[in-house]
Amino acid sequence: MTPSIYKFLSELKQNNNREWFAKNKERYEAAKNEVLTFSDAIFDELSKIDKLGKYRVYRIYRDVRFSSDKSPYKNHFGIFFPRRQPQNRGSFYVHLEPGNSIVGGGFWMPNKDDLQRIRAGIETEDDLRNILNHPKLKKEFGFLQGETVKTAPKGFSKNHPHIDLIRYKQFLLKKEFDDKTVFSPKFKDQIIDAYKLLKPFFLYMTDVLTTNANGEFIN
Repeated sequence: MTPSIYKFLSELKQNNNREWFAKNKERYEAAKNEVLTFSDAIFDELSKIDKLGKYRVYRIYRDVRFSSDKSPYKNHFGIFFPRRQPQNRGSFYVHLEPGNSIVGGGFWMPNKDDLQRIRAGIETEDDLRNILNHPKLKKEFGFLQGETVKTAPKGFSKNHPHIDLIRYKQFLLKKEFDDKTVFSPKFKDQIIDAYKLLKPFFLYMTDVLTTNANGEFIN
């Protein structure tokens, strides 16, 4: 990718209207094509180390129906790489935005049953804590992020040693990159390395969500 992508996005942020976008549609198409080519390369490399579903680059057009912000366009490109279900769970995301570029992954909004399974797994074993405390994972991604409940969820003790993890409703990890790194030759490799660090997290959560106590596939 070239810095022209972020030049376009920066100008779009300052001129987020349909008239400006129409005049700069060719620049948008050129930026999108660069992102698609980059995404293809990432997908090819990730497919060598995991089973993925079809990736997608999110549309730049915002859904403003229920938003107070009526700006018609996003000022970033988002790329979504899902693991191939039902045997594999979790997803990986690349967010390309000037001054706010992120790669990360996890479980955005588990449904009620999946959330209960995750919490039950956390309640009965130390595996997730151990994965999150891996020194390299902590160095690159920090700690778990996502929405939490204020107290213990129904059916769980507020005094449980893992209550800080049980409270989560989302289970997300992310790593930030500066703009210089995004347009350096090493960025693709750093994305792949980030995914490798997240893979034990994906595998643990997949096991919790897809097998019973006897290790039998349930979905």
